[in-house]
Amino acid sequence: MEVQQFYYDNKIVKNFIYATLFWGIVGMSVGLLLAFMFIFPNVTDGISWLSFGRLRPLHTNAVIFAFVGNAIFAGVYYSTQRLLKARMYSDALSKFNFWGWQAIIVAAAITLPLGYSTSKEYAELEWPIDIAIALVWVAFGANLIGTMIKRRQRHLYVAIWFYLATFVTVAVLHIFNSLELPVSALKSYSVYAGVQDALVQWWYGHNAVAFFLTTPFLGLMYYFVPKAANRPVYSYRLSIVHFWSLIFIYIWAGPHHLLYSTLPEWAQNLGVAFSIMLIAPSWGGMINGLLTLRGAWDKVRTDATLKFMVVAITGYGMATFEGPMLSLKNVNAIAHFSDWIIAHVHVGALAWNGFLAFGMIYWLVPRMFKTSLYSKGLANFHFWIGTLGIILYALPMYVAGFTQALMWKEFNPDGTLAYGNFLETVTEIMPMYWMRAIGGSLYIIGAIVMVYNMVATIRQGTEVADELAEAPALTKILKRRIAGETFHTWLERKPVQLTLLATVAILIGGVIQIVPTILVKSNIPTITSVKPYTPLELEGRDLYIREGCVGCHSQMVRPFRSEVERYGEYAKAGEFVYDHPFLWGSKRTGPDLLRVGGKYSDNWHLNHMYDPQSTSSGSIMPAYQWLVRDKLDRSDITGKLKAMVALGVPYTEADIANANENMDAQALKIEQNLYSDPDFASNYEADKASAKENGENFVNMRDREIVALIAYLQRLGTDIKIKETNEVISQNE
Repeated sequence: MEVQQFYYDNKIVKNFIYATLFWGIVGMSVGLLLAFMFIFPNVTDGISWLSFGRLRPLHTNAVIFAFVGNAIFAGVYYSTQRLLKARMYSDALSKFNFWGWQAIIVAAAITLPLGYSTSKEYAELEWPIDIAIALVWVAFGANLIGTMIKRRQRHLYVAIWFYLATFVTVAVLHIFNSLELPVSALKSYSVYAGVQDALVQWWYGHNAVAFFLTTPFLGLMYYFVPKAANRPVYSYRLSIVHFWSLIFIYIWAGPHHLLYSTLPEWAQNLGVAFSIMLIAPSWGGMINGLLTLRGAWDKVRTDATLKFMVVAITGYGMATFEGPMLSLKNVNAIAHFSDWIIAHVHVGALAWNGFLAFGMIYWLVPRMFKTSLYSKGLANFHFWIGTLGIILYALPMYVAGFTQALMWKEFNPDGTLAYGNFLETVTEIMPMYWMRAIGGSLYIIGAIVMVYNMVATIRQGTEVADELAEAPALTKILKRRIAGETFHTWLERKPVQLTLLATVAILIGGVIQIVPTILVKSNIPTITSVKPYTPLELEGRDLYIREGCVGCHSQMVRPFRSEVERYGEYAKAGEFVYDHPFLWGSKRTGPDLLRVGGKYSDNWHLNHMYDPQSTSSGSIMPAYQWLVRDKLDRSDITGKLKAMVALGVPYTEADIANANENMDAQALKIEQNLYSDPDFASNYEADKASAKENGENFVNMRDREIVALIAYLQRLGTDIKIKETNEVISQNE
């Protein structure tokens, strides 16, 4: 048998490890800043690009795609070469994957703080960056599949199955959720509207968690846990059941993010049913991972790498038990929009993704640099302080979530809301936000200690950029099944067939849920009184998106007595038919805004945006003073209206031709309303006189951004007749 010598490419693995460490610290630092902004909301006052609404998507993108994404690539490139006994198919594709991914991250780090956002959760990046993501991801997949074709190992190990499913599914999710119509170089509108957009987004959002934060990490678990423990995988059969049931069931579960919303009931129920089923394959994977450590528990007690992996797998089990539980309608009615969800997400992120990445890097770096770990003591310190950080982060958020839900839903004996003022719930959970900030601080301290430990380990080692290896050549291609060979054993040596079957498995659920919602008009009843936004309201809506208001405010009143009493009439599907994109939100740090139109004066809105604490004592909303100062950019309004027409919004040619005149007329009315406040009138006139005296350019109030935002907010919920409630929404900030 011919034995061939070849070289593993360690350079690409090393580069991705470095990027993982760097972006991990960056992403966690932004998250920690956000945690402290709940306690000190004015800490970045006056700096638009450091406002909470713009930094939140930067944090989520940095930890998901920069930290976790680079860790995935590092682990996949290392394990794939060794599992297939082949160097990666193309060094050029590997380099393109690395540098292209870093360029995308840098682009995100620049555009998101500047306010260029689609507002769609985990998919906020604008259309040119979306195209770049697709190109880089396809390059990664081509490199992966090309390596399989030239492999020297006949059978594809279970980790490779998960890598393939990850590549195919993420590509499908990203492309279909990112279908948008460009207006300018960094502005676009989703091709879907309202309910349809919400379904597609959470089909993507839930499965981004499934196929970017779960399946590739399961592949890494199946490779690195047996390696670190020096034990075989507990059950090969269980890994087969785990893989196929997980990728088939997961794709159906997205609608559980939209329970009690205006999504059709049948789609909600499908999401619930498959979410409950999901616990079986998820726990099958957890059990397979933990039982792989049978006989290695003495090593677990002394090896920090295995400690990280054990907590990671346990965190995965906790999160994947809680996820199906949260999809139960009676539980979701309590948890949704609350900090319970924040706790749930971070158990998965900090424990499963963070700790498995840490464990993998602790195992990889000494071996790649032919040395021992610089300090086992520092590694153990990282483990314990990181574990304590997770506990101090998650537990207070669970308490905060339960507290919010109970206070939101409590009634007095006379039938009025016990806590009618939304701020009462915010004040009650402030100690929990302090504890979360402390927990996050401990977690990032552990990560910094790890970076120091890795730098010291690398310095004492020797880099091997191209690692010599040898393996027998794979000469005979077996096309047919051998006698006695099972179907799956045959499939394991057929990468094309395996990829096609995985693709079919993940497409079934998406097609059955999404196609009827988009094509069957009866799923989204129309309301004749609902009209398109005026040009000024559309500009205001874009400002709302730019500032990330959807990160703290929902626009979805669910059909609960407590919500109808607090916010107004529950939402109807037909209200959102012109919303590109939808803005239902997923967290209520502030009150729901669906029925906010007409509940406040224009002056209240201006003062609220300029100094939230002046209108709502104790508010933790930061100030948005630049909206009151800056001139509204109207240069794209014609293009925006034409794009909306292309998407089916019924603007007429006259609407487009007279857009600026209509904006002037509506803005002038708002300016006149603002003059009703004597304080505003005197201050405004004084500023105008001062600017004239000093020869400075003065922007009329009707031309400022705040006027467009006020126009949008005053429009919300006014298209349909709203039931009068006992709650005065002005109390709800």
